[in-house]
Amino acid sequence: MRATQDPVAVEIRHRAESLPDLAALAAVLPGCTACPELVATRHCVVVGATPAGARLLLMGEAPGAQEDLTGQPFVGRSGQLLDRLLADVGIDRSAVAILNTVKCRPPANRPPTAVESRRCRGWTERQLDLIDPAVVVPLGLSATRWFLGPTTLSAARGRVHEVQGRRVLPTYHPSAALRWGPGGEPERLLRADLAEALRLAA
Repeated sequence: MRATQDPVAVEIRHRAESLPDLAALAAVLPGCTACPELVATRHCVVVGATPAGARLLLMGEAPGAQEDLTGQPFVGRSGQLLDRLLADVGIDRSAVAILNTVKCRPPANRPPTAVESRRCRGWTERQLDLIDPAVVVPLGLSATRWFLGPTTLSAARGRVHEVQGRRVLPTYHPSAALRWGPGGEPERLLRADLAEALRLAA
């Protein structure tokens, strides 16, 4: 079912588009009840990090357990590795916008359903429009498909894609680097892609 056929998704999109700024959006998001299972199991709605003037935006799939408890994006093991790699290439995390495609943790860290992704998309797209970053880096396959549609990470990674006038540079999720271990290919390529994103955003 397309987003235009889901009345809840349409309502969210219209409401999001009516909000004038990021502060207004952040005030409204914690009251979202569009996805009953997520509402029943979440601790926090993870709005994201949206520093003023951010030229670089990182996009993950969904909050994990630590993010759900703290309300902050990428603060678990993946976030710790991301912090280190950002520092390695000279990126100040406090100046980077960080979002997830959905704002609530799915139970047991399962992937968001198609309905959940569709209903949260209006919020996330409005955040993108208001932040207006120069470069977006989707972290992992799910976030990459959120921008590009059906693809593989190997096909999408390593080049810049123009998506609705925005430069999108897909790369590995830090969790893939953790699975491979220190110095593995995902970590090496993620570091290189972050360095390229910094160059493009300058």
